[in-house]
Amino acid sequence: MDISDKQSETSVDMAVATADPPADPAPPAKPIVVDDLSPWAPMRQPVYRSFWIASLVSNLGTWMHEIGAGWLMTDLDASPQMVSMVRTAMATPIVLLAIPAGVLADRIDRRKLLLVTQFILLLSTGSLAVLAATGVVTSWLLLGLTFVIGLGLTLHVPTWQASIPELVERKQLSRAIALGSLNFNLARAVGPALAGALVAITGSWIAFSVNAFSFAGVIVVLLMWKRNRSESSRGLSFRKSLYQGIRYVYRTDDMRHVLFRVMLFIIPASALWGLLPLVARERLHWDADGFGLLVTCFGAGAVIAARFLHRLHHRVGNNTTIAFAMVLMGVGLCVMGTSSQGWVAVISMLIMGFGWMMTLTTLNTAAQTILPGRMRARGMSFYLTSLALSMSSGSLLWGYVAEFDWVGVGGAQKIAGLTLLCTAAIGMLFRVTEKTRH
Repeated sequence: MDISDKQSETSVDMAVATADPPADPAPPAKPIVVDDLSPWAPMRQPVYRSFWIASLVSNLGTWMHEIGAGWLMTDLDASPQMVSMVRTAMATPIVLLAIPAGVLADRIDRRKLLLVTQFILLLSTGSLAVLAATGVVTSWLLLGLTFVIGLGLTLHVPTWQASIPELVERKQLSRAIALGSLNFNLARAVGPALAGALVAITGSWIAFSVNAFSFAGVIVVLLMWKRNRSESSRGLSFRKSLYQGIRYVYRTDDMRHVLFRVMLFIIPASALWGLLPLVARERLHWDADGFGLLVTCFGAGAVIAARFLHRLHHRVGNNTTIAFAMVLMGVGLCVMGTSSQGWVAVISMLIMGFGWMMTLTTLNTAAQTILPGRMRARGMSFYLTSLALSMSSGSLLWGYVAEFDWVGVGGAQKIAGLTLLCTAAIGMLFRVTEKTRH
């Protein structure tokens, strides 16, 4: 952090010192002030700090759930398409309903809407835990409940994204978003390893159980939040509000470019998540805790990236940062697809965690900066739809490609990595705002 302690200095001419009257005493030093643009500045806001801590617990449960669901599917049906369908089932509701959910979040009280979503997520994950523990869950039942969880997230994510600017000052927004990403990736660094160990000992149901209980903390913080504003329809019908959001995104070049660059990144990068359980089981011959280790390494890479992100934004700007991070992700995929050595996979995950975090945090911050407050939930719903559509279609695509005997899981990853190198260059034609550069 920067410390301001400059003092005024009195200049004395030694040749006439005895003739001049005594100089006025130097003014007192200015008090030391912590720079309010330091990376941790948003944490001084009590409400933001409470949500950050509750979100850390919730994200920890979410990552444990991810490991449990992916590993459970390899036990129920180990085909590449079915394994990749777990992520597709989670993303499909966002693709179909995120935009209407964003319209809703701009029209009704966001605090109440967030409470509803947390109860939906609590019930659906709790049900999955019971079914897995009793051994009656099937592959299609797993996908069905994953779809319901996706519905809850569809309501939650755009509403939460639109609420962040209420918790911090506008000049701290990019820091608050970066801290949110750091939160998510800290949980990613711990949750998978913990889940891998617990799943190996007790089974996948334990991961679902922890995730269900993790939502309780968020519910408590939401009940304590004394929000001093409420959304309004502004006299517009739901259909008119939807049209207004579509028109804004269509007419704003910066926002269109953000959405396009999300797709250029996620479609090839989704080969990592869609095929990672098979990399652990078939290529590395690791069990659930090995799978958790890979995801932990990815999270560690993302945490390291948070340390350098703002410095990179300052020196080269958003657009070059995105291109550089996409190249890192592409290189990591190519290296992982080429080797079946465990230490190579670990290093590749660290590199890809670095690239993933830098790319999506930069694009998310750019979108939040572009959007006005009255349009934020609708605008962020388009962002999330673009991300989820790319993840869903990309997972299906790379699962299908990996089915070919002459390609396999490693070949699909190498093709995806080379595609990322190309899309990184193409993305520079669609430049996003540099307003977040400090």
